[in-house]
Amino acid sequence: MKVHIPDSWKTELRKEFEKDYFKDLEAFVRSEYEQYTCYPSCPEIFAAFDHCAFDQVRVVILGQDPYHGENQANGLCFSVHDGVKHPPSLVNIFKELQTDTGKDYPESGDLSGWADQGVLLLNATLTVRSSQAGSHQKQGWEIFTDAVIQKLSEKTDPIVFLLWGGYAKKKGRMIDQQKHLVLNGGHPSPLSANRGYWFGNRHFSRTNEFLNRHGKPAIRW
Repeated sequence: MKVHIPDSWKTELRKEFEKDYFKDLEAFVRSEYEQYTCYPSCPEIFAAFDHCAFDQVRVVILGQDPYHGENQANGLCFSVHDGVKHPPSLVNIFKELQTDTGKDYPESGDLSGWADQGVLLLNATLTVRSSQAGSHQKQGWEIFTDAVIQKLSEKTDPIVFLLWGGYAKKKGRMIDQQKHLVLNGGHPSPLSANRGYWFGNRHFSRTNEFLNRHGKPAIRW
């Protein structure tokens, strides 16, 4: 695994790349991709950073693992390539978006349009083995993404953090909630959504209300 990451992020995360845990992580990921089918593709591992420069981040959506089904993961949390059937979590995200904003249900599940506006679509673990959810957890990715969140929390400009589900909410301890807006909610997966923990959170409109109050343009969801 070679770290192809934009200069704005390299500047902020240079010390992480030099640490022993990250070198071990590189070796692990390289071995996994050589031996097994893993997702996303190597060029897309750092797609969240490619689409969203450090100084442009206005919103963070935190996922857990990449999708582990064939042709689904594209390096942006909850996103799939254009033309790929929408996974259940993404379906529920789009349903809430419809209800909250009145926007039509999107045909494409590719969320790169959000990312290009300053929405960092970050998974806590950036890689996964095919058909094996959680297979690349506890190998160092969580340490790395913790560092990413910590760096963003240190920014002066206020950011909106959308933490969906128990796993994401645990990351909230690293965020300066006096400066930034943290919106907690249930995970959009059917298990959580069908229990009443997802729908009606209005996170999309509440995000834009916060951005507008701070003189920032709204996200075109």
